[in-house]
Amino acid sequence: VQLVESGGGLVQSGGSLRLSCAASGFTFSSSGMNWYRQAPGKQRDWVASITAGGGTAYADSVKGRFTISRDNAKNTMYLQMNGLKPEDTGVYFCNLRIIFRDYWGQGTQVTVSS
Repeated sequence: VQLVESGGGLVQSGGSLRLSCAASGFTFSSSGMNWYRQAPGKQRDWVASITAGGGTAYADSVKGRFTISRDNAKNTMYLQMNGLKPEDTGVYFCNLRIIFRDYWGQGTQVTVSS
């Protein structure tokens, strides 16, 4: 399993970014996927999930601002982030959970300036 995130960067408050997670080594189209984030000095928190069938779920803190999606032809998951706030700052991780095992990417840094 390999998960590679990209698309992070520095953005002003109210701005937008789109994160990507390129997946390989497993049957992506049959797998639910997740985004997590970790702010400096804090635990890693769940952000959003997408099922194999395209069903989505979001943490309350990002609902209405973030959109998770997937392109099975490209084995890629996305996180469109609009209306970014300074509290969205952190390292964003792509996650695959199979049974009780978690796989993680290396993360991509998102920094939102006020």
